[in-house]
Amino acid sequence: MGDRKAVIKNADMTEEMQTEAIDCATQALEKYNIEKDIAAYIKKEFDKKFNPTWHCIVGRNFGSYVTLWACVRNF
Repeated sequence: MGDRKAVIKNADMTEEMQTEAIDCATQALEKYNIEKDIAAYIKKEFDKKFNPTWHCIVGRNFGSYVTLWACVRNF
């Protein structure tokens, strides 16, 4: 990442996933310059490694509002 340093402020991911996210983001930044391409690369890599469905948002200025609906299954 050159002079950049990743800072994880809050996560509910395992340490392995956090490390993979940093490594994957580093690779994406080396390969791509366009934010949507960077996000697509990270999303596809996480879908492959940790199973779908992941979402990735990349950018300096963006807004979002996301809610999570938990699904409970009984067998």
